[in-house]
Order: sequence, then structure tokens, then C-alpha cells
Amino acid sequence: QVQLVESGGGLVQAGGSLRLPCAASGIIFSVYTMGWYRQAPGKQRELVATISSSGSTNYADSVKGRFTISRDNAKNTVYLQMNSLKPEDTAVYYCHARFVREYWGKGTLVTVSS
Repeated sequence: QVQLVESGGGLVQAGGSLRLPCAASGIIFSVYTMGWYRQAPGKQRELVATISSSGSTNYADSVKGRFTISRDNAKNTVYLQMNSLKPEDTAVYYCHARFVREYWGKGTLVTVSS
């Protein structure tokens, strides 16, 4: 059974930082492209960042220079380091895994207060 379990969400003031881990099980983690998406209230889910099996990264323009995605294949975990957080970063953040099939986590809520 495939599981993606996000954690690390919470309430933070604008300008603060959070680190979101996503622990994967039931997949051969190292071959998967891993990603983070987010969905704000009343908006569609959007891409935040992805990291390929080779370590290539891709970011949404809105988070470039502030967020960093990384992976630890030994721990089957992908991370999203979020710095200089803004109120508009408030959303549920979802972990995503894609190879032949794709899988989603249940999400973790990040709230940034002004």
C-alpha cells in the first residue's frame, strides 16, 4: 500500500520559515519524481516545486528564491523548506509522487499570518 504522509504544517508569521517533510512508503522512492502542490481556499491546486529522480528541480515563479525542495532517498523522504513566508502562501500543501502512476498525500495546512 502506497502512503505519502506530510507533516510540519502550522501557523507562522509572515517572514517566518517552515520545513515540510513527506515520508513515502510502498514505492521505490528513488525512481519517482516527487513534488509539492498547494491549494488555497477557493482556488485550484497548483504546482509548488518538483524534484526528479536525478535531483533536477523545478519551482513555481511565486516561490523561486524562497522555497527549496530536496530529497533523501535513504529516508524515502522529500522536503520543502519554505522561507520568507507570505500570507499568500497560506494553503494546504500536498505531497505528490509520479513515475508510471501517481500518488497524493492527504495534505498539511500552512497558515501564514500578516
